[in-house]
Amino acid sequence: MFKINENYQKLPGSYLFSTIAKKVSAFTEAHPDKELIRLGIGDVTQPLAPAVIAAMHKAVDEMGDAGTFRGYAPDLGYAFLRDAIAEHDYKLRGCDISPDEIFVSDGAKSDSANIQEIFGQENRIAVCDPVYPVYVDSNVMAGRTGVYDPKKETWSNVIYMPCTMENGFVPEFPRETPDMIYLCLPNNPTGTTITKAQLQEWVDYANKVGAVIIYDGAYEAYISEGDVAHSIYECEGAKACAIELKSFSKNAGFTGVRLGYTVVPKELKCGEASLHQMWARRHGTKFNGAPYIVQRAGEATYSPEGRTQLKEQVAYYMKNAAAIKNGLKDAGYTVFGGVNAPYIWLKTPGKMTSWEFFDYLLENANVVGTPGSGFGPSGEGYFRLTAFGTYENTLAALGRIQKL
Repeated sequence: MFKINENYQKLPGSYLFSTIAKKVSAFTEAHPDKELIRLGIGDVTQPLAPAVIAAMHKAVDEMGDAGTFRGYAPDLGYAFLRDAIAEHDYKLRGCDISPDEIFVSDGAKSDSANIQEIFGQENRIAVCDPVYPVYVDSNVMAGRTGVYDPKKETWSNVIYMPCTMENGFVPEFPRETPDMIYLCLPNNPTGTTITKAQLQEWVDYANKVGAVIIYDGAYEAYISEGDVAHSIYECEGAKACAIELKSFSKNAGFTGVRLGYTVVPKELKCGEASLHQMWARRHGTKFNGAPYIVQRAGEATYSPEGRTQLKEQVAYYMKNAAAIKNGLKDAGYTVFGGVNAPYIWLKTPGKMTSWEFFDYLLENANVVGTPGSGFGPSGEGYFRLTAFGTYENTLAALGRIQKL
């Protein structure tokens, strides 16, 4: 008889955002007259930039001509996109990353879940707490996290790095030595980040203890402060200890288009084993490449017109973030984030739990957010709102909350 992967049975409940969707669906069915404003999931609302649309139209026309038709994409991605990424995201920032160290994919979520496949099952992972759920859940599926404690909402073989109001939501070096360290900066869900000097300390730590850093830089485009690194490879020694994940979803609105990339430097090794070669083997075996049309769209984001248009979109969302942050502060809430990331992290009022506040907002303000406890035990007592709505809906949601 066939056997299943028993690790899937260890996962508690459903994926966070699936649970939210079910609750929202039930509320909508019971109250069809209520107009919901969704500031929960980090999905964009602004249309694709004109430069991107033009590039996609041109690529579609090319696919309709026998002379310019494209089939399977190269394993690493088309050279035109990898060259643009290497030039604009790395070379212009002083980072020595070559195009053949860049692996184009269908998004950072896929890569953040799949990257653990090239590491041994005995490795211990360290995660910020609260944390993007995919990091932990994908390691649960791989059998790397040990036993789940439902009371503490923790896994026995996971090293948690609490990020709380007391430490400014900045992770501290763990007391136990990890093998794999997940860092998302600017952070999802707290919206906070660290300075380049602080990031250098993490690189030095990883090199000292022999750990690898899985660095999720999906929100890099939202950085506004000058002393915050846009890439971990701005830090000395990072190429020997870090893998970087990047996404076009939030900076270019590609949540529905799907495009991202992962950087695995050639000098990142475990003994004589090259992680670059291992990821290339995995990538070539399990992935057939992002579509040509989508990769041309990605290339357009680096054009002069594309860069200008994307900056305007980022500014639009950060205007929303400022409105939410300032409005909630005026209403008496304790609020964080919203400066280098499009997320607002607030303390739930009174003694409400995260899910109690979720239900309270849903029922009384008809606003959807995300309970902090869904991101880990240290997220209890907090709540996340996103700045990805329209400006009009953002102001309307804020007005509803202020009236509570």
